Amino acid sequence: MQTFRPDGAYSWLRLAISVTAGIVASVGMWAGILVLPQIQAEFATGRGGASMAYSSAMIGFAAGNLLLGRLVDRFGIAPVLALAGILISAGFALGAMTHSMAAFSLLQLLIGFATAAGFGPLMADVSHWFVRRRGIAVAAAACGNYGAGAIWPLILKDVVADDGWRAAFWLIAGIAAAVILPLSALLRRRAPGFVLVSDLPNTESRPAAPGADAGLSPRALQLLLLVAGFGCCMAMAMPQVHLVAYCSDLGYGVTAGAQMLSMMLGAGVISRLSFGFIADYIGAVRALLIGSVAQCLALFLYLPFDGLMSLYVVSLIFGLAQGGIVPCYAMIVREYMPAQEAGRRVGIVITATVIGMAAGGWASGWIYDLTHSYQAAFANGIAWNLLNIAVMVFLLSRTRRGARPRLAVA
Repeated sequence: MQTFRPDGAYSWLRLAISVTAGIVASVGMWAGILVLPQIQAEFATGRGGASMAYSSAMIGFAAGNLLLGRLVDRFGIAPVLALAGILISAGFALGAMTHSMAAFSLLQLLIGFATAAGFGPLMADVSHWFVRRRGIAVAAAACGNYGAGAIWPLILKDVVADDGWRAAFWLIAGIAAAVILPLSALLRRRAPGFVLVSDLPNTESRPAAPGADAGLSPRALQLLLLVAGFGCCMAMAMPQVHLVAYCSDLGYGVTAGAQMLSMMLGAGVISRLSFGFIADYIGAVRALLIGSVAQCLALFLYLPFDGLMSLYVVSLIFGLAQGGIVPCYAMIVREYMPAQEAGRRVGIVITATVIGMAAGGWASGWIYDLTHSYQAAFANGIAWNLLNIAVMVFLLSRTRRGARPRLAVA
């Protein structure tokens, strides 16, 4: 038996390094959103066509979570993260030299694939180093994604305004290589192996947390999580992808939209940490349901309020509501699935959420082109959010209270 103390000082240090790497790597999710109006104008395309670049990034992000999660199970996070740093840097450098919408979207596919290393695979790796505080640790690792959304628009908005989106892409290419590669070298230590205490002789189980046993097969549970993840992110994509363009249409300008998006995602960081604490105490299923209901209510608020200050307030509420949802899927997977399959299982579920983001981003732009308004797009998001709520209510209704196996270190 290998001796290892989970939740110890090294675990927290490793988490800090992982969050920093995630913030830099996740730039690929937000850079395209920030420059969407400029891309639309330069390449003479519609809002739906410009939104396809974001959808391409999300498709790559989905594939990356699926494939890179498997690689993390086999090789560890360090080589996967190093490869991602190289690909992100190359993708943005090449993107800065493109002169067609097709080439730009294709490179967004590559960038999205590499960006995935800073999300699902990183959460899966972090989950191995914590037991008692796994919820807050996984949520903190996921904060790299939203931390990027809060920090990068503030870094890039003046560059985009003064020197154009191409200069911003060159800047990202340099920062990604200079930061991600050294950080990946600090994560070379392989994750410890965990076994279930219930599989060992003469052990006792501790009381179950909500959602410990839903009486479903792993395949059925995985399918439910796929449906729920797709639905919640179809809804989530509308404000996240189109908020900057929405503010521009209303006459408030791109800068106001970028500040609003940054505030929303900054609130998402608070939300993710809060929901991590909540999940540690009431279980990930209940925590996810709370977040999903709150997100749906926030989407309703976008329908009657479109003044500048009211949009700031509603966007803040939306960020606080939805930020903690996606990490809860990783926590649910770890509650139900074998530890040695964490990278693959988390990757599959995260893939569904990312496909939802990709489809939601495109669908909202398509609906806008049809109706010349975002009102119907918000309504579409609400409908998908209700599907997510229904799945979570069903899963919670199937929950049994019983023994929840404890984790020991092998």
